[in-house]
This record gives sequence, C-alpha cells and structure tokens, in this order.
Amino acid sequence: MSKDKKGVYTGIIEKDADGNYFCGEYLLDYQYTEKNFKVGDEINIKSVIVNPSDKSYNQYPKKSRNFFLANEKE
Repeated sequence: MSKDKKGVYTGIIEKDADGNYFCGEYLLDYQYTEKNFKVGDEINIKSVIVNPSDKSYNQYPKKSRNFFLANEKE
C-alpha cells in the first residue's frame, strides 16, 4: 500500500461491518465496486473527492469512484 505516480493511492479492496467497500482511508463507490471488483483486488485510486454522505463521512472523509485494477495484465 503506497502512494505512487500512477495515482493517489494503491491498496487492497476491503469491506467493513457496515458493508462499505474501502481501500486504506478511502471509501469506494459501492455500486461501481460491486459491479467491477471483488474484496481482495489490488487497485490504483486515480482521484478522490470529499465523501458527500453524512452516514459514512466520519469513518471515511474521502471517497473515490475513479480507480482500476493495479495489475491490468490478466
């Protein structure tokens, strides 16, 4: 898990007890993640925004829906 030149952050998709997908300190867009990824995938986050949700903001102040698999060679 690191910050690198390819994006804002690289890490592993995880899911918390509330069903939120996250990677490090970043909340991941639920529908986009559900449709395109699975828990354990390594991703590169390209950009982040302030989390607009009052429900999860305290836990995840930053959110991303712009990310992709870290290793696209498969």
